Order: sequence, then structure tokens, then C-alpha cells
Amino acid sequence: MATVNQTDVLVIGAGPCGMALANLLAVYGTRTIVIDRELQIIDYPRAVGIDDESLRTCQAIGVVDDVLHDTLQNTPIRYYTSWGRCFAHVKPAAKPFGWPRRNLFLQPLLEQSLRRGAARRPLLDLRLGHELVSLQQDTDGITAEVRRPDGSTAQVTAAYAVGCDGGRSTVRDLVGVQLEGTTYPVKWLVVDVQNDQMDAPYSAVYCDSQSPTLMVPLPYRHRRFEFQLRPGDDEEAVVQPELVRTLLAGRYGDTPLPDVVRARVYLHHARVASTFRTGRVLLAGDAAHLQPPFFGQGMNSGMRDVTNLAWKLAAVVRGVAGEQIVATYDTERRPHAAEMVGFATRMGRMYKPRTRLTERFRDLAFRAVQLVPGGRDYILQQKYKPMPRYTAGVLAGVVPDSKTDPVGRMFMQPDVVADGARMKLDDAIGPWFAVLCVGTTPAGLDAAALAWWRSIGASVVHVVSSCARPLAAASVSAAAADDGGDGGDGGDGGAAAIEDVDGAFRDWRLSRPADEVIVLRPDRYVAATCSVAGFPATTAALRVTLGTPPPSPTVAS
Repeated sequence: MATVNQTDVLVIGAGPCGMALANLLAVYGTRTIVIDRELQIIDYPRAVGIDDESLRTCQAIGVVDDVLHDTLQNTPIRYYTSWGRCFAHVKPAAKPFGWPRRNLFLQPLLEQSLRRGAARRPLLDLRLGHELVSLQQDTDGITAEVRRPDGSTAQVTAAYAVGCDGGRSTVRDLVGVQLEGTTYPVKWLVVDVQNDQMDAPYSAVYCDSQSPTLMVPLPYRHRRFEFQLRPGDDEEAVVQPELVRTLLAGRYGDTPLPDVVRARVYLHHARVASTFRTGRVLLAGDAAHLQPPFFGQGMNSGMRDVTNLAWKLAAVVRGVAGEQIVATYDTERRPHAAEMVGFATRMGRMYKPRTRLTERFRDLAFRAVQLVPGGRDYILQQKYKPMPRYTAGVLAGVVPDSKTDPVGRMFMQPDVVADGARMKLDDAIGPWFAVLCVGTTPAGLDAAALAWWRSIGASVVHVVSSCARPLAAASVSAAAADDGGDGGDGGDGGAAAIEDVDGAFRDWRLSRPADEVIVLRPDRYVAATCSVAGFPATTAALRVTLGTPPPSPTVAS
């Protein structure tokens, strides 16, 4: 009889998305088994770009410093015409979520960081060399048959299973979900090199109507090239060392050629799963969507998936929320994943203009945009990147269709001071739900509503103005007691206090004076904002959304 292992969540696939999901589940107190058919990390890079949203996820996991140690941060990207003119230069400097926006890494090193994080978590069981054979589900959970390295089998039972097992997902096939979209017939030669001596500390896109080329610098003197093949190119011939070195020589000139690590031909896919959820089985990362690499968001989209999903699974397993919130994973994530696939596809069309005339028009358009007020900053700061904005899901009430309303968007992450130390906001408020009081004190909030938030483990935080305490005061706690001129009754209701040293919350108050309370989800999206008077109703609405409605009113006898 096969061995039976019981856990809360089974994750299939130990790549970046699977390990990020498992780490997050462990942070939220959820038992997780991760299986992967490979015994070792694949030793060549695949994804090479990590953005600020994914770094924020790494921060929640506790591995961001480890990841950044092996990352080229804030790397610019230049776009060139076929005649050699740089028509666009992107170098985002802003850090709205606390981290640099465009960064380059080696995927094997990222995976090592995530696995080191996993090794520190008793609730996380990583099983390498284990392959999924079958998967069954019913209303109570899932049962998986797993083949172990010695050929024997074991059963794993869990409340949920998540397929993070890549574009050729076994999980997706087992549950009968289709990957809809297009695979483009054009092929690309991807060449990874090491011992690189080229003096070009930026990514470059050489847009050409015949054969566009991408060049990406990577840590530790690695570099990636992508060459679009022309119709009729022999796929086997182009990967031969002599031809690869000829292609590289055209970019290196007099600089010594690097050592080629690998050369492979790829097709580009633009596909999205028809659903990200089938009962108690969910899909994330490449198992759920595939996009062309032109914007470097494939892995990052997967990291958004698991950051959205992890807290929902944990909340259900912990009894904090009802099972219906798991369905909001598909509601929230699938539309944005499809948007990113479409955006990456459009970027690819820009890389290869149809004709020289088309290229001239594109060049003129970019020049014109940069002459419009704010246009240059729009390109330079990468503001064209589609950001998730949820209008349905785990949110309070109907979300207005507004470009400025914060509900359904990721919240900023400024520096704050807590317990006398400067740190990022997420580190100060903890990994779970948070109720932030801006311009009021927690003691001024409805006691019953506040007690419920505390009962599910939410942190309640009083945001105080920077340097508002008396000169002789020695700590932020004195400011909380004094209220720092923020209003309220002078008490903090036993809440933590953080000091707004960056002035970010000051600016919030100036632009949104009616939003005195901000409710943040664990994934740092804004679930609700409200006034002090609106806090009970907002809490009641979120309880319904989470599946924990308020008790019926007591009828007096």
C-alpha cells in the first residue's frame, strides 16, 4: 500500500513561482509540500528580468537581500533604429513599491535564494526527484499519486493543489484546461555567454525589419543575445559554434569574444489558460500563461499569480475566510495576465517594423511623445507598464472606474520608522492584513469592527507625522500618545505606531483627506479605504467578501 502524506497545499513545480508560493504559504502558517521531477536546479538562465513587484514578494518571503546580492539593479534599456540611432532610453529611477523597477539576474541563483529561504521554514517540505502521476479531487480536497526517485509511489492528500509546472504543465493536462492563444512561427536563436568583456552596461534592442536583435547584460560577466531567425534559416545549423561566434563577432568588434554557455532556438507563445482554477486545483506561472519575452514579464507575471493566491489559500485553510475567495484568484489574475501577454506581443511588433517607412514613422512618434509634457518621463520611468487594477474580487463594495482611486491597486511602500529603526513599510506592519490609521487613531475606530480585524490576525497601525513629537521625546511611541496633531482622542488603542519619515502618508492625507483608514490585503493591494465613520460598514462589507459575515443583531427580549 502506498504511503499517504497529508498537507494543506500541494505545489507541483519547484521553479521560481512554485518556490515563491510555497515560501509565502509557510510565512502565512500553512503546511506545504512541493514536488519537482528534477533533482537539481537547471543550471542555465531562462528568465533574466525581475521587477519591483517581484522583489516585494521576495521581501515578504525574507530573501530579498539574498536575491539583490546577485542582481544588476536599475539596468537601463536602449532601443535602436536599424541605422543605429537610439530612439528611446528607459531608465526608471522611482521606487513606488520600495525596490528598483528593472533588474537583471541569473535564474539559477534566484532559485537557490528561494530554496535557502525554504530550508528555514519547518512548514515547507521540498521533495526533489518526485513526479506527479495522477491527480484526483472531490469536495473535500485533492489526492495525488507521486512517483519517488526510487520508482515507488506515494499518495499526497491536501486541501488544494497548485500547478506551477511550466508551459508543458502536467497538472493543466490532468484537469483538462486548454492553453488558448497563438504560437508564432518565427524562431529566435537565444545565446547565453560568460566571461563577457563588452563595455555596454545596458540592455539593447536593435529594431530591424529583417533581423531584430536583443542584448541583455547579466551578473558575473554573463550576457544574453537573442537573434530572430529569417525564413529558411536552418535551425540545426544556426546553433553550431562557428555560426554562433560569427553572429557574436558582429556585436563585439575588437572586444574579445566571450565563451558560449549555450545556444538554443525557441518559438514565442502568446497563450492564456481558459481558467486558472478547476475546483481545488489551480494553475500559476507558465502553466497558466505564456508570453513573448520582449518585455521581460513572463516570470514576473507568475510571481504576481502566486502573491495573489498564497494568502487566499492560507486564509481558507486557517479558517479566516470562506472557500469562495479562492475563486477570486481567477477573477483578479487572469485578465491582467492576458493583458500582459498582449502588451508583450505589441512590444515585439515594435522590435520588428514591417518596412523602413514604418520604422521612420515609429521613430518620429517617439520623438513627438518625448516633446509632450510628461512624455519623456512616461518612457524613461517605464510608466507604460500595465499595472494590475482589480475591480472585482476581495475588495469592499463596488470599485469605481477611476484612474486615481487606490482600491484594487498595489499600495506604495515608503520608508517608515518603527521601534526607533528605519525600515520599509511591509517590514513594519507584518505579512498579513493591516489596518492603517492615517489622520486618526485606532482608539477612535469602532471597537467591535477593530476587534474582528484583530481576531483574524490583522495588524492595526497608527501612522504618525514625521518629527511631530516634542523635541525632548525619545521615541515614536511618545508621538503616538501625543497624537502628533493627527486628530483623535490622543490614544492609540494598543496599536503599533510608525513614523512617516518619507512624507508619503502626508501626501496621501493632502490628496485624500476623507480616506482616514486604509485596509491592506497580505499581497499589499488596497482592499478598502474609508473615513472613521465608514469603518464599521467597510468592515462588514469585507467580512461578507471574505465569507465571514457579521453576526445577526441581537433581538432584545
